[in-house]
Amino acid sequence: MKTLAGHLNEFPIGAQKSLELGSEYVLVLRSISGFWAIEDRCSHDDNELLGGEITEHESAAPSIKCVRHGAQFNLETGKAQCLPAVKAVKSYRAWLEADQVWVEEKE
Repeated sequence: MKTLAGHLNEFPIGAQKSLELGSEYVLVLRSISGFWAIEDRCSHDDNELLGGEITEHESAAPSIKCVRHGAQFNLETGKAQCLPAVKAVKSYRAWLEADQVWVEEKE
């Protein structure tokens, strides 16, 4: 089921927003390369990822860095990219439709 994350004007490049989706919190963000959504939880210590630094990559999806201990996660797959995290977090589909940003679970 798709969920409205907000209007396009709420998401300038670099914007991040955490929202509740069912029983989980999802971080929705906009980078130079597009819209992304990932579980708002570091798999290392359950700290939120909101506010983490986004790094763009030329040949892969961008990543987000946990502000607490520096673990990084691929925004497309949720895969942990460095220690101290070793487990992936859930990733979601995020897209723009008629000036609205939408999120849904990947199938």
